[in-house]
Amino acid sequence: MAYELIGKLVAKYDTVQRTETFKTREFVVEKTDDIGGRVISNYIKFQCVQDRTSLPDRFNLGDDVKVSFNLKGTKWMRDGRENYITNLDAWRLEPAGSLQGGGFAPQQGVDAPPPPFVPDTVPSDGDDLPF
Repeated sequence: MAYELIGKLVAKYDTVQRTETFKTREFVVEKTDDIGGRVISNYIKFQCVQDRTSLPDRFNLGDDVKVSFNLKGTKWMRDGRENYITNLDAWRLEPAGSLQGGGFAPQQGVDAPPPPFVPDTVPSDGDDLPF
C-alpha cells in the first residue's frame, strides 16, 4: 500500500553504501498539525534506496514537499531474539506547491477505498437524496 505525507523538509543525510550493491539515504519531514488550538509537530524520517537516493537533491531545507512512500517491515533473528524494523521507503518527492491539508493518507490504488462521491450539482429544494 502506498501513502503520502505533506510537510516541511528539515534534514537531508548523505547516501550510505550499505553493501557493494545496495545504498540508502535518509531525510526528515516535519508534519505540523493544529489539534484543538495546540500545535503539534512530528518529525518523520524516510529512507530512499538505490536509484532513488537522489530524490532529495532538488529540494532545499525548509521546502514544503509531498512524499509518496511505502511501509516496509523486516524481521531477523539475533542472539536468539526476534527483531523487527519498519522503514518508510520514499519513491517520489515533489513540491507541495498549493496542495492543502497535508496529512498522512493512502493513495488511490488497489488497496485504497475510492474517493467519496461528490455530486456535480446540489438540489435546490433542500432534498439531498439522489433519487
